Amino acid sequence: MRRRDFVTLISGAAAAWPLAARAQQPVIGMLATASAEANAARLRAFYQGLHVEGYVEGDNVKLEYRWAEADSGRLPELASELVQQKVTVLVAAGGTASALAAKTATAKIPIVFAIAGDPVALGLVASLSRPRGNVTGVTSLNLEVVPKRLQLMAELLPSATNMALLIDPAVPDLAEPATRLSQEFARGAGLQLHVLHANSERDFDLVFETLTSLHVNALVIAPDNLFTARSERLAELTVRHALPSVYQFRRFVVAGGLMSYGSSETEYYRLIGTYAGKILKGDKPTDLPVQQPTKLELMINLKTAKALGLSIPLPLVGRADEIIE
Repeated sequence: MRRRDFVTLISGAAAAWPLAARAQQPVIGMLATASAEANAARLRAFYQGLHVEGYVEGDNVKLEYRWAEADSGRLPELASELVQQKVTVLVAAGGTASALAAKTATAKIPIVFAIAGDPVALGLVASLSRPRGNVTGVTSLNLEVVPKRLQLMAELLPSATNMALLIDPAVPDLAEPATRLSQEFARGAGLQLHVLHANSERDFDLVFETLTSLHVNALVIAPDNLFTARSERLAELTVRHALPSVYQFRRFVVAGGLMSYGSSETEYYRLIGTYAGKILKGDKPTDLPVQQPTKLELMINLKTAKALGLSIPLPLVGRADEIIE
């Protein structure tokens, strides 16, 4: 072999090696209901969890993203796309709808879900401790604490008896238990509870017009990816209509909403990233019990309270994990 041919062969092999190495990287398929922008904070926490297990995107793992842009009807198709690409792990980070779409799409590829409901009742896993099959994940405490949010509004407004719950009827696995639990609390507390529906941002203006006509004293926003993706819009509407409101995530309060109470998004998605990393290292979903975040956070926006003419009771302020002034 001539020297020039040998050099060319070696150079070509050197150039091809990184490409081959990259091609052999494991691939995480990320299926989310909201947009990339709406998931930015969650993704940062997810990357932290991956890093704990030794994985860095673009270094030793690749991510394929599919965003439904708040249209849950697209999730089955997007899940099928990721399955066809033969991803190593499928992360269903868009709540119940994405978890069910992922489970329907594959019985072989490991799935890590992020939901607010009961994964056993939803048929995602056999039990929390022994999931079985190809599915495991993290369930937040946000559905179970919906009545607690109603209780917080009652504590903030002790003389108020007329309150409302906003749900997305397009996601009955969240809407129905949230409604049932809230109505049970309302009956026990002597509150009148109106249940209003919104399954797209186009419904928001009509919802708030209805709330005004009903002379509602406070609003509880039920867990839903639509509401999370539109936190800024909902916060703006609650202030414009002078309606004390509470949602599950801190982002609502940062955007100007009065109060949030729920599990930490950072802890929640870091756990999901950790589980995805463990599966990449060889763990099986059936050996990874479904986790629940251990921390519930109470956030209060005092600037918004002042704008609404509210004085936050000192015991409530004392329990807050974060005050925004």
